[in-house]
Amino acid sequence: MIDGKKILFSGMQATGNLTLGNYLGALKNWLTLSDEYECFYSVVDMHSITIRQDPAELRKRARNLLTLYIAAGLDPKKNCIYYQSHVSGHAELAWILNCFTYMGELNRMTQFKDKAAKHADNINAGLFTYPVLMAADILLYQADVVPVGVDQMQHLELTRNIAERFNNIYGEVFTVPEAYIGKVGAKIMSLQDPTKKMSKSDENPNGSIYLMDDPDTIMRKCKRAVTDSEGCIRYSEKQPGIKNLIDIYSACTGKTPDETVREFDGKGYGELKPAVGEAVISLLKPLQEEYARLSKDKAFIDSVIKENAEKANYYAMKTLRKVQRKVGFPDRIRS
Repeated sequence: MIDGKKILFSGMQATGNLTLGNYLGALKNWLTLSDEYECFYSVVDMHSITIRQDPAELRKRARNLLTLYIAAGLDPKKNCIYYQSHVSGHAELAWILNCFTYMGELNRMTQFKDKAAKHADNINAGLFTYPVLMAADILLYQADVVPVGVDQMQHLELTRNIAERFNNIYGEVFTVPEAYIGKVGAKIMSLQDPTKKMSKSDENPNGSIYLMDDPDTIMRKCKRAVTDSEGCIRYSEKQPGIKNLIDIYSACTGKTPDETVREFDGKGYGELKPAVGEAVISLLKPLQEEYARLSKDKAFIDSVIKENAEKANYYAMKTLRKVQRKVGFPDRIRS
């Protein structure tokens, strides 16, 4: 705990462009958490290099993502918003935790198998031990809770196992984190394949709405969204394309799916699609304007990067020194 508040950790990779799905499913919900939790929100650029990156592009995307966090409404005074690579404790703790993680556990990670299949020419050790770095991210700040999707639950379970294993040997060193169970963010699917989540790595650019898409692009993508031949607007698993458009409209307007269905009762897809486009455009306009303003304020963003890195390092070192002492590393001589 920090100042009586439980600690929450989360982060996003500095690769690709954030989508409407990332915003509605995660980032938008982060805004409500800082009153209840002491929040650490990382730009996880160290995780990003398990896949080859253009260095200049990675630096640019990392800064853009950090700026987007703030543009979305995260107050950098109330939340610790920082680059993972600016806190050496992530890498130092990850090495120690590697020595308390079993090969069999890592072999069972389904995300490794998926990524290895997609990047068969670059199956590196970092890709294999990625979940251990994720465990270090969480345990470094003694996080009580971690917001995770279904696809990340396996990694959180591994984090819990590593923490409990270490604690059983050395005493209560780590807080064993729980999954954050709060308001469930909207699960937004691809506009071109509504059986799959909207993804920033989608090979079809028309499947995803990106947060920086201009109004014309957003409208075009919504109008091209895959639907069906039934011709009626129902919230049904049998109509995944229509269900997805209803979810997007509802999430953007604050209405329930039932209210949305009633609103479009008797209307056709030709009316639903542009209405969804307009709702998305209205939702993203303030974020885009604030992002544009912040991007020009280099001094402010630089100050956030510096101050939040110092704060993150302070709390990271408290944990790291304790862990280093427990495993037997010599004390450092300080002047």
